[in-house]
Amino acid sequence: MSEKNVKEPIRKKWIWIVMVIILLGNVPWYFSVGSYKPLILGIPYWAFIIVIFSLLLCAYLSWLCIHQWNIVEDEEESDKGGEE
Repeated sequence: MSEKNVKEPIRKKWIWIVMVIILLGNVPWYFSVGSYKPLILGIPYWAFIIVIFSLLLCAYLSWLCIHQWNIVEDEEESDKGGEE
């Protein structure tokens, strides 16, 4: 079995800082009360901004799972398959 670098993103502070920034952008608390203009593609601008931040959050989490998470589980599963 080859040794693989195990990385867990929970230990990296920059990941949490970016996550908090994206989540704060996704909450409409910083918009003025009752504002709905201008409209972007028929949607109030605040809703459009929230959709953009939601997509950004999805992309960020996907990127984290693909590039920042190396766990030993994959190798353990392949070893189990060979033993049976």
